[in-house]
Order: sequence, then structure tokens, then C-alpha cells
Amino acid sequence: MVMTVSYGSPSQANWQPEGSITLLGTDCVIRSQVPLAPLTSYRVGGAAEWFIAPRSLEQLTAALEWAEGEALPITLIGGGSNLLISDLGLSGLVIGTRYLRQNHFDPQTGRLTASAGEALPRLAWTAARLGWQGLEWAVGIPGTVGGAVVMNAGAHGFCVADLLVEAHVLSKTGEMNILTPSQLGYGYRSSNLQGSSSLVTQATFQLKPGAEPTTVLAETTQQLNHRRSTQPYHLPSCGSVFRNPTPQAAGWLIEQIGLKGYQIGGAQVAERHANFIVNNGGASAQDIFQLISYVQDQVKSHWSVWLKPEVKLLGEF
Repeated sequence: MVMTVSYGSPSQANWQPEGSITLLGTDCVIRSQVPLAPLTSYRVGGAAEWFIAPRSLEQLTAALEWAEGEALPITLIGGGSNLLISDLGLSGLVIGTRYLRQNHFDPQTGRLTASAGEALPRLAWTAARLGWQGLEWAVGIPGTVGGAVVMNAGAHGFCVADLLVEAHVLSKTGEMNILTPSQLGYGYRSSNLQGSSSLVTQATFQLKPGAEPTTVLAETTQQLNHRRSTQPYHLPSCGSVFRNPTPQAAGWLIEQIGLKGYQIGGAQVAERHANFIVNNGGASAQDIFQLISYVQDQVKSHWSVWLKPEVKLLGEF
């Protein structure tokens, strides 16, 4: 892949801002030192050494080829939920997938195919308006299709693995594979894609069309209202911080030892739900990380249970 780095004046036809790279043969622009905090639900974290938000599979493939040629590590960010990015930022190339948006509802098969950047809540509402059942539980999950497939996102006893038919997965070398749920090795909030540099580009889900839209809309609304009444949606967070150590609930273990409201810097264990750590204003990523560690230590001391983070830690802490 040939690249051009432009540092000329704005009057030049191919001018790019200082520190940007245009990959020839595409309109794919990679920028340097891009702040990542605005792209995450926690609103914390440093800058990306290099960053791109591709709008097509061609741009995505070109960016992967460039990073491979430069021997750079690759980090993928969807909706920015379920992430805690270090204050020191991230080295290598960060790829934001939120602009890879396209979906298709096939009434003949009852299948929904959606690109990686599609937001789960938007798909849930669209399905409900069509009278398609199966995604009501996803309306309150602030993530994208790509991230949901990777982490087997779920709520209220449902999860991605229950609905997924197949996922298109692109390797960092540009090889596309179509994987089934059994090939993804799904477990509780996990898959074998976690920790890999492969990227989910789209996924197909099996839903149930034919219901009365008002019925599905009512159920979807009820699911959202329940989450809003029991979880701290009014403050920046990553969602649930810890995986539930079945058969126990992480939030219950934390609440029973009096940690609701406990604060380090601007990070606080939420008063509304103890398995949430919120940015109470001015928190750093390090504040949140230290509070996660403190909660783990306290729960281990009181209950002899080590809570495993559900949130993904990116960068150095």
C-alpha cells in the first residue's frame, strides 16, 4: 500500500492537516494524536497515535493493510461503551467502526443483517416498529453490533449467541471469514474474538417477524424503562463493570459490604447500582482503574470471590 504524507499549504490540492496520512487509491485519511475520550461512554482516556473512522469496507481494508505494513498494533473501538482507555492513550492504529452502518431486514427469512457500526438500541427500535421480536432486550445496551458479537452482549437472560446466525470477520491481513456461533466459542460475555486483532464487519441475526408492532414496541419500552430505573444512565459509565460470579451477582456482593457511593477522585461506585462505576465529574481513567482494583480487593477480602472485569482495559495503567 502506497501512502502520501502531506504537510503543504492549504492552497495545495492534496493538502492534509499536519500529521494526517491519505492512502492512495482511496479517500481514506488516517489522523494522528486524536483524543479518544469523546468517543467513549466513560469520557476519559488519552489520544490515539493514529486514528481512522472508515465509512466503507474498502477504507477499512486499506487501513488494515497500512497498519500491517507499518507493523503497528491495531485497536478496535465501536460505540466506545464497555471500554476504559488509559490516560496515556493508545499506540498504533485505532479504528473506530461507528460509521460502518447498514442494515437489512429480510421478511422472507426473518433475518436481520447489520454492519459492525450499527447501534444496538437503534436496531431494537427498528425491529419493534416492524413487529419483529427478539431484540427487545438490546434497547438499553449502548453498544454496536461489532462489539456485541465480540463480547456476547446480553441483558435480562438474553444474549447475542441466542440470535446470531453468522458473523463476517476480517483479519488484519485482509482475509474475510464467515463464522457461526459455535466457531466463535461463546461463553458468558465472551468469545474467542476477544483479544484478537480480527474485526467483525457485519452480523446476521435470526428474529421473529409477524407480531403486532404495538406489542413489540410496548415490550421494548418496558425493557428500556426498567434499565433506566435501576441503572445510573444519567452519568458516564461503561455499563456493568464486573461479570457476575454465577450464581452470585456482582452488584449484590459489592452492595452488601457498603461500597455504594465509595469514591476515588471523580470515580464513584454508583448509588443506583453497585456494579456500575460512574464518572462523577472530572474523573481520570486512572481514578476508575484504581476504584475497580479497590472493589476487587474488598470483595475478595469479604467474600473470597475475585470479580472479573467485564469492562475492557486498553493501554497502560
